[in-house]
Amino acid sequence: MAYPHGLFSWIDVSTHDPAASKEFYTELFGWDVDDQFDPEGNYIYTMFTKDGKNVAGLGKQPAEMIEAGVPPVWSSYVNVDSADETIESWTGAGGTVMMPAMDVFNSGRMAFVVDPAGGIVGLWQAKDHPGGEVFNEHGALTWNELNTRDADSAREFYGAALAWEFELNPGEGPPYWVIKLPGKTPGAPLSEDMWNGGIFTMNENFPPEVPQHWVVYFWVDDADVAVDRLTSLGGSITVPAFDTPVGRMAVVADPWGGMFSLMAPAS
Repeated sequence: MAYPHGLFSWIDVSTHDPAASKEFYTELFGWDVDDQFDPEGNYIYTMFTKDGKNVAGLGKQPAEMIEAGVPPVWSSYVNVDSADETIESWTGAGGTVMMPAMDVFNSGRMAFVVDPAGGIVGLWQAKDHPGGEVFNEHGALTWNELNTRDADSAREFYGAALAWEFELNPGEGPPYWVIKLPGKTPGAPLSEDMWNGGIFTMNENFPPEVPQHWVVYFWVDDADVAVDRLTSLGGSITVPAFDTPVGRMAVVADPWGGMFSLMAPAS
């Protein structure tokens, strides 16, 4: 399966304690674990699977992040035709590079880049590992959202860097932009859903020191049941479950502060 350029195709979490995090997330979402090792037998990465299909990943944080007390971080990856060429477009539009492009064995080529307002995203040029194989069902990625203080600048940048298009949500409430992917043509993977994420303008509820950032959303069958399950496993609630026109959602964190969101059908 080859995903189109610009599609959010993978997510993973970096954590200081892979064993404890694996236990938490498998209990929360019902995932299975497929640990990856190098030829010398050293642990390098975990594939979370659902019904035998890759759904998300987990890796250990670098030592400097652990020493600094950085909580677990969920990262969003955008599929690209060429990581190196996309970096040129990214920097040409005003972004910077956090981690230069590098090969990940035969799986693909990756990089981490930063937009002009501080939002970090991964780039993934697929080889043997195309990305996620399950979307929009319980325990799988369903949405990626940019929280920003300047939606106009964000749209201008990401349109130039990744060739995204945008459409204003006609619903009531604060302006919300949905990301459209020109590469999602009829017959392409996931082409039945033309959206590729959204852009939300942070309001007064966000502390002023919070930078622009991407948020990972998981689909769940029932938001309230999932939140109860999460807290019973030691997780915490940042924003309690609430209804929106597109579903019921909550903002939560794992026991070590790694934040993500849950989305379910409207109650």
